[in-house]
Amino acid sequence: MPTGTDENLMMQTVRKIFPYVVLLGCLLAMAWAISFGNLPPADFTFVNGTEIQSVDPARVTGAPEGRIIRAIFEGLYRSLPREEQPNELEPQPAVAESCTISDDLKTYTFQIRTTARWSDGTAITAHDFVWSWRRFLHPETASEYSFQLHYVVNADKYTAATVEPGDRVEIELPDRKKPDQTFPRGTILAGKLVTIHKPPQPEVSHAGNRKEKQKLLANWRERWIYKVEVKPMSEGEVDWKSSGTVRDFCKISNPHLTPVTEQCLHVLPHFESQVGIRATDDHQLVVQLKNPTPYFLDLVAFYPLYPVNRKCVETHGTPAWTKPHNIVSNGPFVMKFRRIRDRIRLQRNPEYWNASSVQTQVIDALAVNSDTTQLNLYENGQVDWITSIPNSIISELKDRSDLLKSPMLTTYFYRVNVSRPPFDDVRVRQALNATINKREIVDSVTRAGQIPARSFVPPGLPGYDPGLSGAFNVKVARQLLADAGYPEARGFPKIQILYNTSEGHRDIAEVVQRQWKNHLGIEVELKNLEWGVYLDAVRTGQYDIARAGWIGDYPDPNTFLDMFVTDRPTNQTGWSDSKYDELIEAAAAESDSTVRLDILRRAEQILMDQQPIMPIYFYVSLNMVRPYVENFYANIQDVHPLLILQINPAHMHDNLPRRGLQ
Repeated sequence: MPTGTDENLMMQTVRKIFPYVVLLGCLLAMAWAISFGNLPPADFTFVNGTEIQSVDPARVTGAPEGRIIRAIFEGLYRSLPREEQPNELEPQPAVAESCTISDDLKTYTFQIRTTARWSDGTAITAHDFVWSWRRFLHPETASEYSFQLHYVVNADKYTAATVEPGDRVEIELPDRKKPDQTFPRGTILAGKLVTIHKPPQPEVSHAGNRKEKQKLLANWRERWIYKVEVKPMSEGEVDWKSSGTVRDFCKISNPHLTPVTEQCLHVLPHFESQVGIRATDDHQLVVQLKNPTPYFLDLVAFYPLYPVNRKCVETHGTPAWTKPHNIVSNGPFVMKFRRIRDRIRLQRNPEYWNASSVQTQVIDALAVNSDTTQLNLYENGQVDWITSIPNSIISELKDRSDLLKSPMLTTYFYRVNVSRPPFDDVRVRQALNATINKREIVDSVTRAGQIPARSFVPPGLPGYDPGLSGAFNVKVARQLLADAGYPEARGFPKIQILYNTSEGHRDIAEVVQRQWKNHLGIEVELKNLEWGVYLDAVRTGQYDIARAGWIGDYPDPNTFLDMFVTDRPTNQTGWSDSKYDELIEAAAAESDSTVRLDILRRAEQILMDQQPIMPIYFYVSLNMVRPYVENFYANIQDVHPLLILQINPAHMHDNLPRRGLQ
């Protein structure tokens, strides 16, 4: 941690260079404006951060994607500021005009607005949600957020393709119109599963790591033979009472299999009869939960559960259906056009059920990676809102009224790939964590009031006492490394920290690199990748240590802890602990709030002891917003719906530059 003298010297240096940074920014902003040609200025322009991966609600997880999806799509509910306390978000009715909850708190009945329309003018029905959630849960969609619906009866079994003899099942035949497209699906048969013939299970003890074991077991499952009594169907309805024809199915095509089998793509629980999601008519959706889930409406308001237009998806396929000239959406805005590495232009949707409440006609969302460029665009009047600020300049801006700071329900952390040596040794992971001086990072790098983190769950959630990781302790860390077979780091390999391109992430990684070198003698290299490539690398385990951030999807510890359940798509560390999994499952079934929170605390303590992640700090949101932008409220989730933002011309100053790139 730097001394006061060092800090003062650093501050003096920043003050000296700041005018030059602004001058450089003017040149960069001018180049930005010229390079993308002339456009009519938007009513509201903001920097959305990095280039987004997609606008498919089922296939993304990032904050930049979320901002766009919340604008062009809408769910049964939506998160909006609470009227009496606008700095708090709450789920409010959207496509659903109302929701009735049963006395046992396990059945939710949503009434769909008769005025709800897709952007092509067609009606939105309860069937759209059934189809969209079925797609969301489908194993081939591979949604990282699919677990958000696993509170629904049998939804987890559908995603995992878990079936047992006696179950009602659906079988998809390999006759899709486009073999590379999940939707539209091939012919769907329905029936009762009689038996599963499983060949001898392969020996997996020799596999090098968990992923290799999973691959061996997946290949073994491909050879399972499902004997199914296929039931007759009429106009899409299954006649479960009638006798059917017994047929054998297998995912691989092999004429030498005994018995002779038909090839299929999937054998899943029969969605309509087994999964607790059904449309009783066009305007009523009934959802059956396994247990009372107090935050279920928060989940329904979260963008992965927003509906997508079936005709659009099936006509164009993925990802073509998300292109501006194809997409059909249902939010307050439509995507007018998208120019890669430039912007997405949004336009007010005239078919939106509450279009009269949308005050902004045209919005531009700019794709800008650099924090410095963001600030320069803002200072030069090119944008109305930026979502990130260079760490080195925060002190110069801290007293400005247009800088909005707020604690966030968000943790900055490092993932550790426990599938790779030497990170498969918990002592190595603990040693690394114990030599990250997090106080130095927040005092000398981020410098905006962030709090050093020893837990993964941020503070401030009522009734929750988090589990803690080890404190900064170089002596203990060196002993742990020696116990792991690396005294004084002898024989310890060179390791790599991966981060997505950002000055802020780079600055933090450089500090950690230096700390590990100084305290442990470990050599560390840094690697940055663009957002989409970085996400793919983390998702596929192509990293040693990777920076990450997690924004709570709802105000409950579970939103942080359930992501590290074994094999959950959000885990991405290779870590697995059966006791941890049991505790997360037990918490989901526990109705007593105090007991439930204690179960989650015990689970977090396991996570912190095992250290597949290293919490660094708890975020503070930093937004710079023009004073003429109304209805922008700081909140712990840093969610600012474009639906409610508007420009008040009466509050605009004549000396402010014109918005938009001209």
